[in-house]
Amino acid sequence: MLRSIAITGASGYLGRALSTALITRGLAVRAIVRHGSAARAVAGTEVREVDVFDATQLSAALRTGDTLVHLIGTPNPNPRKAAEFERVDLASVRIATVAAVNAGVAHFLYVSVAQPAPVMQAYIETRRAAEAAIVAAGLTATFIRPWYVLGPGHRWPYLLLPFYSLASLLPATRDTARRLGLVTLAQMTRALVAAVERPPGPESTRIVDVPEIRAS
Repeated sequence: MLRSIAITGASGYLGRALSTALITRGLAVRAIVRHGSAARAVAGTEVREVDVFDATQLSAALRTGDTLVHLIGTPNPNPRKAAEFERVDLASVRIATVAAVNAGVAHFLYVSVAQPAPVMQAYIETRRAAEAAIVAAGLTATFIRPWYVLGPGHRWPYLLLPFYSLASLLPATRDTARRLGLVTLAQMTRALVAAVERPPGPESTRIVDVPEIRAS
């Protein structure tokens, strides 16, 4: 039996796509958004406006047995935003893990990042620390690890596709090209839906890398 689904960052780029996909499948979605963002949540969701950096407020928006999909993060990440990665990405996960444990969440689904990689080290280290915090909390978890998600407003990496094609043909760069490959918003959404519907066993962790996202 599927659990209820709570999504932090539900009013964002990926959150709206996932909410729509889950509702289309007849699932109940609770959109957890910051104050003033209710209008951006997808119609048909149960909207809860909370301060996601307040563990008490966030815990009150969750229910025992929930699947929590955590999508809060720094928009348009780049190497100059290292401090913001700590303040937003990592801090929000640490608070969400406390809230998830207090509320009795059954499955914590976190969008992390493909790793290792030769660039964006501060971002990767922040996401690794976030994964470690979730594991340390003893939560059943799934980590989805894309590199870049192509979609509306997120299309400039299409210019890199010829380089990816070449790298995938060369033995020295083939594995890196696969690990750091680009995925579409549709592929990412399908991977998230699959993770929601098929959680790992109790107190275990599953990692979904780029090749598996593409195969979703």
